[in-house]
Amino acid sequence: MENRKCYLYLNGRVIGYIDEPLSFVGEVRNTRRKGQISGEVNIAYFERPNEIHVNTDRGRLRKPYIIVEGGRSRFTPELSDKLRRKEINFNYLLRNGVIEYMDAEEEENALVAMDPSGISESTTHLELDPASLFGFTIGTSPFPEHNALARHAMSANFIKQSEGLYATNFNQRFDSRSFILFYPQKPLVSTAPYDATGIMNHPSGQNFVVAISTYYGYNMADAIVMNKGAIDRGLGRSLFYKSYSDEERRYPGGQKDRFRIPPPTAEGYMGEHAYAKLSEDGIIEPEMYINDGEVLIGKVAPPRFLEENIGAGGLEEKTRDDSVVLKAGESGVVDSVVFTETPGATRNIKVRIRSLRIPEKGDKFASRHGQKGVIALVVNQEDMPFSESGIIPDLLLNPHSIPTRLTFGHLMEMLAGKASAVTGSMTDGTAFAEDGSKRIDDYGKMLESNGFDRHGEEFLHDGITGSRFKAKIFTGVVYYNRLYHMASNKLQVRSRGKVQILTHQPTEGKARQGALRFGEMERDALIGHGASLLLKERMLDQSDKTTVLVCRLCGSMGYYDYIKRMAVCPMCNSAPMADVEISYAFKVLLDEIRSLHILPSIKLNE
Repeated sequence: MENRKCYLYLNGRVIGYIDEPLSFVGEVRNTRRKGQISGEVNIAYFERPNEIHVNTDRGRLRKPYIIVEGGRSRFTPELSDKLRRKEINFNYLLRNGVIEYMDAEEEENALVAMDPSGISESTTHLELDPASLFGFTIGTSPFPEHNALARHAMSANFIKQSEGLYATNFNQRFDSRSFILFYPQKPLVSTAPYDATGIMNHPSGQNFVVAISTYYGYNMADAIVMNKGAIDRGLGRSLFYKSYSDEERRYPGGQKDRFRIPPPTAEGYMGEHAYAKLSEDGIIEPEMYINDGEVLIGKVAPPRFLEENIGAGGLEEKTRDDSVVLKAGESGVVDSVVFTETPGATRNIKVRIRSLRIPEKGDKFASRHGQKGVIALVVNQEDMPFSESGIIPDLLLNPHSIPTRLTFGHLMEMLAGKASAVTGSMTDGTAFAEDGSKRIDDYGKMLESNGFDRHGEEFLHDGITGSRFKAKIFTGVVYYNRLYHMASNKLQVRSRGKVQILTHQPTEGKARQGALRFGEMERDALIGHGASLLLKERMLDQSDKTTVLVCRLCGSMGYYDYIKRMAVCPMCNSAPMADVEISYAFKVLLDEIRSLHILPSIKLNE
């Protein structure tokens, strides 16, 4: 192996050959650890292609590791004591070859031990802390090592989607969309990465009292049942901000837009009611309630084409309405209006709309273990189950959602959170802790010393009948995030409305007041039911039904001649024609086939 010539790559480019790759790589690493070359340099040898890769470019992800030599860690107990007494710091360890940073390629040459007990003769490095195996989002979740791998990816996404206090100056910002949780809390069960990053200054969830129980079949599968009393006291309540903006653009020829209430003569005038809430300058005022279809910023613009500019007799300039209208399905209170001016003296206006979001059926919540759920029922406080000490859960979670997902960390957080709540102290849920197995016993002892069951189970009473449930029910405290997927933002309804120009089928998407897609699989369901008239109604009558004239002789499509007042076939001139109801999309298909010089004909039965 040592005698083969080996390519040397620097940042992906070949710069030469090496005769003895292993000794060369070892030499580079030693000089780096002595501080003779930059610590930013990473080197890796790949045996199968026989290549050495040296990376010094910016943007690489690098991670610190403790160096292990001859089966012994360079981070000795003496250094650990000095670090604890703050006689030395992290940079000292870096400069003196105790810790080094490796990138993804150099990690391929390393054998890393999780803790000192796992060091063998072939070990090259040691993890600083086993919890550093996880990234930021999973590091902030408690007991992640007890959950299935797939839940980590989901949990990371839910943490990113959670509402909270994303910035303390949120009322000065004009972000396009933002969500602010009313009463965000620090989690009772925290982790070392959570505390180290200071993320508790921007919390994004609340501590819920959770009972793992069914409720008359309402919380089947992932659905959750919530306590209306807790919601009325502010649990999960949030604000939704949405910003709209516009500017007075300048056009070639000296024309420009103007903020004002458009005159009735303007092209596209929407009627007096649409502009009723604007002040004299054409801008809406703060704290005004506004519904969809109403104008926020009144604006007139010059015509799109210069020759349209002169009106009748050249007396008035033609204008068109270019106002900003609140989008369909939205409503709220005008929170703030800001005027700004660009260096080119162009006026700019931003309007922020505020609306209150109280948890309702269809709103989504998730714990830090990927246990997501949608509210299926909001129950009056007096109808919820209650414990013998009078505690009423905020949320009921279906027991089936735990064993199938393998999220045992969720159960551990419930126990630790309950221990925190009864003792008034924070508990630690950092991953791979040395006293991991001992911790659960400690939580049990904390609960026992305060008069609770050591396993977190309690007898609950049915709020409706008052009778005690036969089985004990596991209750605890879990940190839940409210996610920004809310029913009120997704709600859309349409009886009839806009259609597409090409196919005459209903438009698509909430923004264009579109219909819901009735696809192939939905069609199959109706065919399976034998509901043929419902199928015709959905796919034809409520979609793009059109009537065309078809020639009874040659089967080609004709037209109606309004001068001769008769139906005409272009092939047979004036043959007998029949009215046929077809989908307009099918007519477009026939037209496209004709454009390929193929003549389709429709055969008619009597």
